[in-house]
Amino acid sequence: MHPMLNIGIRAARNAGKVIVRAIEQLDKVEVQAKGTNDFVTSADLSAEEAIIETLKKSYPDHTIVGEECGVIKGKDDDFQWIIDPINGTTNFIKGIPHFSVSIALKVKGKLDQAIIFDPSRGELFTASRGKGAQLNGFRIRVKQHKELSGAIVATGFPYKHKQHSNAYLDMFKTLFTKSSDLRSSGSPALDLAYVAAGRVDGYFQIGLKPWESAAGELLIIEAGGLVTDFVGDHNHTVSGNIVAACPRLLKTILKDIRPHLGEALNK
Repeated sequence: MHPMLNIGIRAARNAGKVIVRAIEQLDKVEVQAKGTNDFVTSADLSAEEAIIETLKKSYPDHTIVGEECGVIKGKDDDFQWIIDPINGTTNFIKGIPHFSVSIALKVKGKLDQAIIFDPSRGELFTASRGKGAQLNGFRIRVKQHKELSGAIVATGFPYKHKQHSNAYLDMFKTLFTKSSDLRSSGSPALDLAYVAAGRVDGYFQIGLKPWESAAGELLIIEAGGLVTDFVGDHNHTVSGNIVAACPRLLKTILKDIRPHLGEALNK
């Protein structure tokens, strides 16, 4: 195992311990609104602190980019950790056991290591660039679906981007009509991990942040899939508009959503 992956796993597990303790006493968890439909809890902050402390202990000069902490600039900016302490905070607040810790490492701008940890189920998804993707140490692969018929596609409702509701619902309707079913779980990181593991066949969402998608992107690539923006390019790290699947199914999804994009999402 790559030493930096090993430290990332340690950080994710340390955060997981904080989260498990917190969910056992949800009535004591403090919740604050950061914005419309956007929440942060005392557990998010404590879990993020556990991640940062673990990473900094081994790599004090690395940069850290987090959902809550923002950018913690290090002396060596070639190494950048991208962290989300609780991906699926709303699920966590409601006591729905479907959320995850997401940690990715970029080296000189390229995704290099990925960890997505589901503390409720004890499932650990990992990937190292060029070394494949694993779930609890066993190799995983994306499902090689050729068409939407029979496929299950995961998604997330654009609750932070309601200006795109009509376009999103048109995309949803088209994919729902042609596929076996659509799923919305409330944790984009786990949705992406599930694509990598072949549990769902594809994924699309509007406006993801890097800390929500970075680890999942590397998992999918190392599991034999592709991640693009809504027009098949690689602007998704900027726009946050993401489609993920095996190559042939991704091409089909892109073709079916293209008529509904409009100018705002056509990038």
